[in-house]
Amino acid sequence: MTFELKGVIPASLMPFDADLNVDEKAYRRHLTDIASVKGVTAIAINGHAAEVHALTIEEQLWAMPVTVEELSRYSVGTVVGIHSNSSLEAARLAAAAQKAGAQGLLVFPPDVMFLGGHMRPEMIFEHMRRITDASDLPIVLFQYPIASGLSYPFETLLNLCGKFPTIRAVKDQVGDGNQHERQIRELKALDNPVRTLTTHSSWLLGSLAMGCEGLLSGAGSVIPDLQVALYDAVQAGDLKKAQAINDKIYPTVRAFYDHPLLDMHNRMKIALNLLGRLDCPAVRPPLMRPSETEIAKIKGLLAEAGLNSNTLYQRRDI
Repeated sequence: MTFELKGVIPASLMPFDADLNVDEKAYRRHLTDIASVKGVTAIAINGHAAEVHALTIEEQLWAMPVTVEELSRYSVGTVVGIHSNSSLEAARLAAAAQKAGAQGLLVFPPDVMFLGGHMRPEMIFEHMRRITDASDLPIVLFQYPIASGLSYPFETLLNLCGKFPTIRAVKDQVGDGNQHERQIRELKALDNPVRTLTTHSSWLLGSLAMGCEGLLSGAGSVIPDLQVALYDAVQAGDLKKAQAINDKIYPTVRAFYDHPLLDMHNRMKIALNLLGRLDCPAVRPPLMRPSETEIAKIKGLLAEAGLNSNTLYQRRDI
């Protein structure tokens, strides 16, 4: 399978049953629902959308070959999230992803870096060295929001891309329009150009219009067809069409990305349940099911977006 880190890459959810065990049947169905959408290039797993903070290492390892098996039927790539505070565990996950047949890695910064990692950039360089020693898969580097304390200073970001040539894209959620555009331009201008995949899902049209080569977003687990349509319209330079598609997406932004943001993926599970695509919308604690009032709000916003249980994706041939 030829594969490039660009285009529309939804981040999958992880379904659980009522006892909070991973539901393999529901997971496979969820992957198939997304992968069958014409225009999806890859699916990212073991990320925030999949509640990776609540998955055991064994569950993350289990998801890798299962995902590769499902997605290979559609010639859709598997991008595995590498989320660990331990560089040794991160390296083990990276090696396992390559062995399972994945096509890429999505590397998260260790959470401990928020305590001042920007002052000790050698720490993230060591973290990346461990991962790249364990796997030569192409990497998407996750650039967190500035407000999180986990974003890479601009020079550190450029130096990481220069030091580790397997970094082929940055998942950008920096949250600042000025820095976002500068990163897009300067990453693209490197001797070994690095793509920008936006995850600014609450202002997706504006972000794509700045020149991003793709998007990587949890909302793609619910609206992959709309994301593909928006991306294609922007790539074609058809602003009027892109604005019309964005008008359909906007109610889902209000449904998923309202405050508090930590509930965004809980809301996506509720949306899939309302749309008849996920039987059990359970999340693992400390995340909690949204209130009935919020569920009613999500239902109304899905209707405003024109989404219902009869909505069909434009399927690709297999």
